[in-house]
Amino acid sequence: MTSIKFSTLLSSLVFGFANLIGQPSKPLNVLFIASDDLTQAIACYGDPIAVTPNLDRLSDMGVRLDNAYCQIPLCNPTRASLLTGLRPDTLKVYDLSRHFRDEKPDVVTLPQLFRKNGYKSMRVGKLYHYGVPRQIGTNGLDDPQSWDEVVNPKGRDVEEERLITNLEPHRPISAALSWLAAEGTDEEQTDGMITTEAIRLMDENRNRPFFLGVGFFRPHTPYVAPKKYWDLYPLEKIKMPYAPDDDREDIPKVAFAHNCPIPNYGIDEADVLKAKQAYYASVSFVDAQVGRLLDALESMDLMERTIIVFWSDHGYHLGEHQGIWQKRCLFEESASAPMIFYAPGALGNGTASQEIVEFVDLYPTVAELCQLETPDEIEGKSIVALLEDPKRNWHGEAFTQVLRPGDGLPVMGASIRTDRWRYTEWNEGQQGIELYDHAQDPGEFTNLANDSAYESVVRSLRAKLRAQVLGTAPDSPFEPTRL
Repeated sequence: MTSIKFSTLLSSLVFGFANLIGQPSKPLNVLFIASDDLTQAIACYGDPIAVTPNLDRLSDMGVRLDNAYCQIPLCNPTRASLLTGLRPDTLKVYDLSRHFRDEKPDVVTLPQLFRKNGYKSMRVGKLYHYGVPRQIGTNGLDDPQSWDEVVNPKGRDVEEERLITNLEPHRPISAALSWLAAEGTDEEQTDGMITTEAIRLMDENRNRPFFLGVGFFRPHTPYVAPKKYWDLYPLEKIKMPYAPDDDREDIPKVAFAHNCPIPNYGIDEADVLKAKQAYYASVSFVDAQVGRLLDALESMDLMERTIIVFWSDHGYHLGEHQGIWQKRCLFEESASAPMIFYAPGALGNGTASQEIVEFVDLYPTVAELCQLETPDEIEGKSIVALLEDPKRNWHGEAFTQVLRPGDGLPVMGASIRTDRWRYTEWNEGQQGIELYDHAQDPGEFTNLANDSAYESVVRSLRAKLRAQVLGTAPDSPFEPTRL
């Protein structure tokens, strides 16, 4: 039986949501919104072309976390980690196939915690892993113990896969740069249907406490959204990211392996720009669905009784470092992802935090906001204090891993991010090391790891990294073809 600890008295006094003047004594709801493969391509995060008025609105309402890092940049293991509050090495989940209960059958997930405390726990769409688009409309790799009710919409996007443009016909559309500017309305697409169903569930359960997970499938490939969202991004506005001509010369080859060893998959720039346009169109489509959810909360008078969390499962590359795409890397673009909290009454609302936080911190934070007891084994730490004061010194560090198929044996990459540094090892340095100074080099263009002037920095970060995460391929089961 999992042991239990109480949320700290201090944080309860800091927030004390149930006792806020004018607040009802009933428990707060949780609207838990997930996006798939969304990098910080959002206007409020500083993206120069993103059209995301609703995520910007949520950011203005709550606390935007500018430096939130996933534990592993791959869909199944990152979602398992976030929803259990446990690191991949504890769950022994590194691939797209293994369920976290294979290793931890009695773990209490975040939605399950709310369910055990009298909340109606519901899911619409993708919270745990799904194969996209193949498993849309099914339960995917779900966790039945987490939910009282689930809804699995399936829109016209699934039926119209034959219309999708695929720049890499040798790859399935789930892994290729592929897209469709779709006919029809938002509500006919899977993510639009997810929003409609989520609004229905909020309405039906407005008089009881609920935990509602809403998981969007976009902007995961194929990038599918109604045509009107393409109009927001004329091709002349789409640019490839800057990288110096010698960017790849000081980076270990394994850092690109199996993700983009050939820049931009060998696709010509004109088509790559169209793929990037399609990605942004999908982002704006998801943003519009977030707006529908926010409008529904307001119309139901639930906004002041509902915690809202928006997150993406990991970051995403859009051509950085001379043509890296998608995830499975340990650079900043893949390891970091959007995370926004809105908690009614939080003093930090309307501001942003630059402090380093991890995805495993999300579980204890949401639980503490609702004054729920959390399992002792949780490996994250609550960031409630940051929601109260986003400018406070946090001294956070983030640890991210990725397991890759190799030429012979699989390769484990492990990375630590501090407020100044990113240090990365491949198979504990046997296949390369990287060190980037974010104070001088936020693009991670200059690898300082082999510069003798930084030996003490490397030594310190290496010790912290190896004390926290596994640096070589695990003994636990995984499928090399599903990494």
